[in-house]
Amino acid sequence: MIENFNVFRSFSTLTQAQELEVLLNENNIDTVLGDNIAPVDVMFSGSTLHNQYEVKISPFNFEKAESILEKEAVNALEDIDEDYYLFSFTDEELYEILMKSDEWNAFDYKLSQKILINRGRKVDDEMLIFLKNERLKILAKPEENQKSWIIAGYLFSILGGGIGIFIGYSLWTSKKTLPNGERIYSYKEEDRKNGKNIFIIGLIIFSALLIIKILNML
Repeated sequence: MIENFNVFRSFSTLTQAQELEVLLNENNIDTVLGDNIAPVDVMFSGSTLHNQYEVKISPFNFEKAESILEKEAVNALEDIDEDYYLFSFTDEELYEILMKSDEWNAFDYKLSQKILINRGRKVDDEMLIFLKNERLKILAKPEENQKSWIIAGYLFSILGGGIGIFIGYSLWTSKKTLPNGERIYSYKEEDRKNGKNIFIIGLIIFSALLIIKILNML
């Protein structure tokens, strides 16, 4: 089902997104290409969204898609220039790329491995799997420091403003996609419970004020 597709990659240009879409389609992976409007949880996490074009695929195809990109990257390594910027990276910086592979393209990820191996450093499948699993654990942690938004949400909801409803719904339902395609809630359970309460309070007060306003107009 297309509605269950998750974001696989985001790009700053439409051309880049279309190139990936063509590659995945050629390998029998269905895709959905769309413009990305900043998700509601961005305002809480404090992150800034720069990418505007998303390529979405089924979570079940994430591993296959990653393999396709890595195979393409390996082929491209043969034509790499010696002045490519990764050659100036330290071992520590290259290992960080392996750890945070979700923040880098497949080419840089594979090249980092090659450079480290050429330098006599240890890089094997066991290590790469371990690093990816550790990265998933880090990314799966709920966003912290939502106290100010919770306070603001209760305040706006009590005052009957729609902003309170929006904040509550965001804290309650916002999700993020992990590199393996899994979708998880962005905030810890306690914050989500507060978000649900904020949403319900805001909805009740907003509806009551709206009914009163309508009755006064009659």
